Amino acid sequence: MRALNAARRVCEAHLPGLLESLAAVPPAELERPGSPAVELFRRHGGPGLVIPKTYGGSGADPVEATAVTRALAAASPSLAVATTMHHFSVATLFSLADSLQSAGVEWALLEGIVEQRLLVASGFAEGRPGRGILSPTVEARPAEKGFLITGAKKPCSLSRSMDLLTASVALPNPDGTHDMAVVLVPKDAEGLTVHPFWSSSALAGAESDEVRLTAVHVDEQQLMRTELGDQGELDELQTVGLIWFELLITASYVGIASALVERVLAADRGSDSERAALLTRLETAHLLTEGTARMIRDGAVGNDGLARALVARYGAQDAVRDAVGQAVELLGGMAFIGSDDIARLAAASHGLSFHPPSRTSCARPLLDHAAGHPLRLA
Repeated sequence: MRALNAARRVCEAHLPGLLESLAAVPPAELERPGSPAVELFRRHGGPGLVIPKTYGGSGADPVEATAVTRALAAASPSLAVATTMHHFSVATLFSLADSLQSAGVEWALLEGIVEQRLLVASGFAEGRPGRGILSPTVEARPAEKGFLITGAKKPCSLSRSMDLLTASVALPNPDGTHDMAVVLVPKDAEGLTVHPFWSSSALAGAESDEVRLTAVHVDEQQLMRTELGDQGELDELQTVGLIWFELLITASYVGIASALVERVLAADRGSDSERAALLTRLETAHLLTEGTARMIRDGAVGNDGLARALVARYGAQDAVRDAVGQAVELLGGMAFIGSDDIARLAAASHGLSFHPPSRTSCARPLLDHAAGHPLRLA
């Protein structure tokens, strides 16, 4: 399939040999708990994919990162979803590198991501009723020479293989309100523990378990304060991070759907019209995603850019759902019965609708934005 093969070539250019190594492992093994996929990703230089060459990374731009993610998802859905959490975290940190350094953030931690191929898990809070998308589930309280961090993130992908955790934390104020910050925590910090959480067989290789923080001490240089704009919009750190997340998580599920559609085309299932309609629906999702990538590459990562990224994500989500349903139907019952692969891919493809922010929670913010107001998710 032309578009998927093009994505594979981009992946090979940035992470030579990774797809070949993944192909040597049975799909079922790649998707189970304890999968070797994450360590293969690390071994082939994956942690540096979106880090600029200035800092020693591969320097993949957003369009290239989208292609790599699509190719990896077609080979191992769990790997793509798990490493999305790493990529969006480091893309955000390194895109704001100058301002973070000037703010005194502990840069040695970030340098280690490149030099030691460290993996970064994301502990940003997911949406809860009555709370915003980035409302923290972790709290930071002032302590001697820093803060004590307490709370939990579940699910948290890369929980078993991570070297660093980035997490949104609430900083309590005397009046009972909270400010928000982002903290960097090494995995070996005292008080950080990982516990079983993910029970589904779908995407089981993404290591999406629970990370608990119990009075974990961090100093001021491991914490980046954030704030809302005058009209309730997210600040630059939050906005850039969320746009990158929406881009790469959507690309992951486009890749999962691509693996199913490729099977349909290779087997000549259905009529020409049915296969062309299927391909069109899939590539609609890809083009929406690539549009977001080009927007990021052009530097349009403000409040309006976030609104466009969310519209593209929800449109791609619908297209992925349609393409997967059509592909499974065209492949037929015997193909479904004959291997777990189709059922595994189809089950995994539904995950996009569960990633934040939900379509329902964004309905009013998107309508308000369309009416001329800033997009307010917090």
